[in-house]
Amino acid sequence: MAVLKPAMWRALHLQSVLRQPRAITFLRPLFYRQFHASCRLEVVKPFLLADIGEGITECQLIQWFVQPGARVEQFDKICEVQSDKASVEITSPFDGVIKKLHCDPDDMAITGKPLVDIDIEGEISDADAAQLGSGGEGGEGKDKAPRNEEIDEQEDESAKEADVEVTPGQNTEAENPAKTPPPSTSSPAPSSVSPDEPTSTPSSAPPAKSDMGSLATPAVRRLTREHDLDITKIKGTGRDGRVLKEDVDKHLSQQGQEQPEQPAPAESQVPSLSREDKKVPLSPVQSQMFKTMTRALNIPHFMYSTTADMGAISSIRQRLNTKAQSSDHKVTHLPFILKALSLSLQRHPLLNASLNASDPKKPELTYRVAHNFGVAINAPAGLLVPVLRDVQDLTINEIVSTLREMSDKARNNKLSPGDFSGATFTVSNIGSVGGGVVAPVITEPQVAILGIGRSKIVPAFDENDEIVKKEELVLSWSADHRVVDGAECARCAETLRSYLEDPGSMIVGLR
Repeated sequence: MAVLKPAMWRALHLQSVLRQPRAITFLRPLFYRQFHASCRLEVVKPFLLADIGEGITECQLIQWFVQPGARVEQFDKICEVQSDKASVEITSPFDGVIKKLHCDPDDMAITGKPLVDIDIEGEISDADAAQLGSGGEGGEGKDKAPRNEEIDEQEDESAKEADVEVTPGQNTEAENPAKTPPPSTSSPAPSSVSPDEPTSTPSSAPPAKSDMGSLATPAVRRLTREHDLDITKIKGTGRDGRVLKEDVDKHLSQQGQEQPEQPAPAESQVPSLSREDKKVPLSPVQSQMFKTMTRALNIPHFMYSTTADMGAISSIRQRLNTKAQSSDHKVTHLPFILKALSLSLQRHPLLNASLNASDPKKPELTYRVAHNFGVAINAPAGLLVPVLRDVQDLTINEIVSTLREMSDKARNNKLSPGDFSGATFTVSNIGSVGGGVVAPVITEPQVAILGIGRSKIVPAFDENDEIVKKEELVLSWSADHRVVDGAECARCAETLRSYLEDPGSMIVGLR
């Protein structure tokens, strides 16, 4: 028998090891079961107050058109907010049920914060969820992305069954009623709704006026608070039942007439005047005015005033007004002044320019082609300056109709934020209230402004040195002295005066 050497023994041992099957280190369990769990996407989402433009970061909530439990459809009005410049009605982007209101009337709503919670019925897309917001603070539900969990576990032989897929809310006990213990009489059974039984849904009927509040501007609401009045008891005569300042005055006068009918002691008949100081926050319009005028303090104003004889314009107005169908269609001095101003700025474009001084080392001056005039209007909410666009392309009749529309919108608080943007020059018609010479304040980035006083009859000398009546109108100018010199401002003012005193020269320059 041959004797194997140690080296040969090692070779044979290695071959026997290699011939053996490899050991399986990771064995799959004999009983494998997969569990699938998915969380339902919450449909109660906070609707965030979107940016309505013009850099507005907060709005005052005027009124709610809905209440919790009310059903809304897409484009239904939810609430009305008052920004620094205008009133905006916010509509619902989805169909659903109102769950929670995050603000009360007269509260300040912050842009990007929850405004109202809406229960969206059914599945919603990612785009819809983005419009609703990602579960901001104060929302009842937070975004929960659907998740899938797979659990691998071994089960003993007693748990051998067919593979099932378990989802939240699936009643697996119903499949095996024999193993389901009877409900305990000591604890109430969980409520279940049968598919055949009708389910109660929130009423879609609109809430009463006392629940929603009344349509009114912040100035009118402040007036009612000062007189301790319930605004829901005041009948509004404005558009859509809006309560106007005249309605509050009428309500106060009616209360004054009813007081003598009720006997009262002599001391109570004397109205009690409060002798305590009262602090009130600025209204949205006042807040915007505060910010704008504070920035205007950095502008060095050059002021110039002149007078114009409006006799020729008045004679034209009288002929036009005699043909007017009603007093609402009568023509004032303002349309003629605006058209003459546009012709003057074509000859002096520097005063229609805008100054960009964001970089003090390299300020830029932009000459504007369009004549977009901001016209100051005394509205019930305060001073508003909507923009009359492309005056250079408008006729005087078109200016008259556009000004009338702007005034109606301002009176009914229907101006949108877009009506205030893009002004290249501002006109302040203080003459509608009274006064003569004014000192108008320039607003950035404009470089000039015109103040119009009230025309009045004054004695004057004619070419024969005889005293005659003259209709005099004072025109007050302010220009940014950083870019506009006094001579240029004076030349533009004299050009405007010549157009007004000689309308024939203005007609020749019309396009």
